[in-house]
Amino acid sequence: MTGLSAIELADVVKEYHSHGEVVQAVKGVTLGIGEGEFFSLLGPSGCGKTTTMRMIAGFEAPTKGVVKLYGQDVTDVPPNKRDVNMVFQSYALFPHMSVWDNVAFGLKQRKVAQAEIRRRVGEMLEIIGLTGREKRMPRALSGGQQQRVALARALVNQPRALLLDEPLGALDLKLRQAMQIELKRIQREVGITFVYVTHDQSEALTMSDRIAVMNDGVVEQLAGPREIYERPATAFVAGFIGTSNLLAGAATGGEMKVGGGRVLVPGHDGDVTVTVRPEKITIGTDEPAQGLSAVKGTVSEVVYLGTYNSYAVSLADGAEITVFQQNAHDATATAERGDSVWLSWQAQHSYVIGS
Repeated sequence: MTGLSAIELADVVKEYHSHGEVVQAVKGVTLGIGEGEFFSLLGPSGCGKTTTMRMIAGFEAPTKGVVKLYGQDVTDVPPNKRDVNMVFQSYALFPHMSVWDNVAFGLKQRKVAQAEIRRRVGEMLEIIGLTGREKRMPRALSGGQQQRVALARALVNQPRALLLDEPLGALDLKLRQAMQIELKRIQREVGITFVYVTHDQSEALTMSDRIAVMNDGVVEQLAGPREIYERPATAFVAGFIGTSNLLAGAATGGEMKVGGGRVLVPGHDGDVTVTVRPEKITIGTDEPAQGLSAVKGTVSEVVYLGTYNSYAVSLADGAEITVFQQNAHDATATAERGDSVWLSWQAQHSYVIGS
């Protein structure tokens, strides 16, 4: 985050009244978003992320708390008076207008000079890669191209921040992945603060400078993608971001007994919950050397996923561990269903949640 906060939320609460009950959709969220930052609000459906964004935009008024844009309190300022624009999953392009006219619409409404409109629309079409398609109608564009036009229409007005509410949700997987890279490139090029709402972990990890992981109306962790993936603050974050194995037990002298084996947790004693990522684990038939975490189990499932094999391994105590093995040399599985195997990993890959 840069020194200047583009957006600040201070103890923001949003309550709704439903059938005589008060429901808190957002429960005291406090965070700051830096100027020029790509910031994501990530979480499952109903966690409060879209409500939080709508309060930033001004479409919802906080029940309590303060919303600031570049240091100015805008809590009670209407949406059209805030210097932010919003892009939704439904692109809402004008079907009877060309690409050029769709992008130029906001500038024309503000009565910007024609020469300035031509310059800014031309520059924006070049940035989004649609130069030469100015006269096309929305129906003649692919979903990805329509999404770019919606983005250009929002950016051409040069807002100080752009809010994006799951804008890639309607695209197929391959196009969505390509557009993630494009969005990050466009954001870097225009230098505008992006606030992005998504329930897709890979999207957030791919694009974000920082991520706020939300659950049940609160921010469970706010950090960079690598920090959130490697050092989750809570069991919810560990389970929601990617695939994780959670192992709980009592540690004595930095070692926890699990499923007839050992999990090394240096420096910890007492009850702990450990997360270890599937790609950190090695699967084999030989007992691992000392100095490694090592547990024994039975392969209950093997799934070939192209670039890697996924193994489900059941331990003697009933716990199940997922292992990802990269297909670096060939696609032959190391183990098959029913095989007895050892799983091992380095001590530093056992992360104690809350440590």
